[in-house]
Amino acid sequence: MEAREVYSVKVRAGKRTYIFDVRSTRNSDYYITITETRRDFGGGVSQKQKIFLYKEDFVKFQRALDQVIGHVRSDLLPDYDYERSTSPEEEGEL
Repeated sequence: MEAREVYSVKVRAGKRTYIFDVRSTRNSDYYITITETRRDFGGGVSQKQKIFLYKEDFVKFQRALDQVIGHVRSDLLPDYDYERSTSPEEEGEL
C-alpha cells in the first residue's frame, strides 16, 4: 500500500517542527500522520517521532486533545498569554 500526500501543514516551534500530513491509500482512503522532528545543536535532525491517525479515531483524538488543552488553559495556566507566545515566524507556518 503506497501512500500519497494530499495536504500538509508545518508548524515550527523552536527546535521542534510538527508536520501534519493527510495521506491517501490506493483505495482512496485517508489518514493523518503527525510527525515531530527535533533539531540538535548543530542544526541536524536528531530525533523524529511519527503518529498515524486513522479516520475512525479522528473524533476521539480531537475530543481528547481539546479536553487536555482546555484543562491546561482554564485550570492550570489561566493567566498565560497563549496568543503572545507564538512568534511571527511560527505564525507564518500555519
